[in-house]
Amino acid sequence: MAFAGILNDADITAALQACQAADSFEYKSFFAKVGLSAKTPDDIKKAFAVIDQDKSGFIEEDELKLFLQNFSAGARALTDAETKAFLKAGDSDGDGKIGVDGEEFAPCSIYQLYLTEMI
Repeated sequence: MAFAGILNDADITAALQACQAADSFEYKSFFAKVGLSAKTPDDIKKAFAVIDQDKSGFIEEDELKLFLQNFSAGARALTDAETKAFLKAGDSDGDGKIGVDGEEFAPCSIYQLYLTEMI
């Protein structure tokens, strides 16, 4: 599994089961269920690297569409609406992608978005 040593398999399974239906994916809930809220910044960067399939240092829309499949090959693709909402939430500079370095990943990463939404 791509997230071995980073995330718990049981947490991943539970998170994926909660968003099996189309248009049921909600990133804040998914991150909480999968256990990202308790991870170190280093673990978050490792998780980012798994999702960044082309290793460009960015997560682009096509990679976000297949986001759930990073957790399980049999998981569904996100709908266009889910993908666009997810990208909008993580893309702080409007360039159409979420960066691993600099301002987007550090204070505005997907993980940080989860944390700030919970406060």
